[in-house]
Amino acid sequence: MSVYRQARRHAWAMIGNVLFGCLFIVMVDRFYGHSTLAFAGVIVVLVVLNRRILTFNCPRCGSNLFFRKFIMLPWPNRNCSRCGLDLSQPG
Repeated sequence: MSVYRQARRHAWAMIGNVLFGCLFIVMVDRFYGHSTLAFAGVIVVLVVLNRRILTFNCPRCGSNLFFRKFIMLPWPNRNCSRCGLDLSQPG
């Protein structure tokens, strides 16, 4: 599986995790009246789950797929922003 496809799967998983976290916060707020601790817990869980984002690097130059120069974006690059390698091809 290509590194781009793995990164894209991670991006979709993180979208699902964020939606689940929002639902969890709303449910805690609905039943307990305050969601400060639930919000803090969801933020910590999302940060821990998103640590994996740093492992999606170009095999040729090591540039991260989610970074464009100095800006981090939520969707991975199909082509490396540094060396131009097509990352959607396996191998």
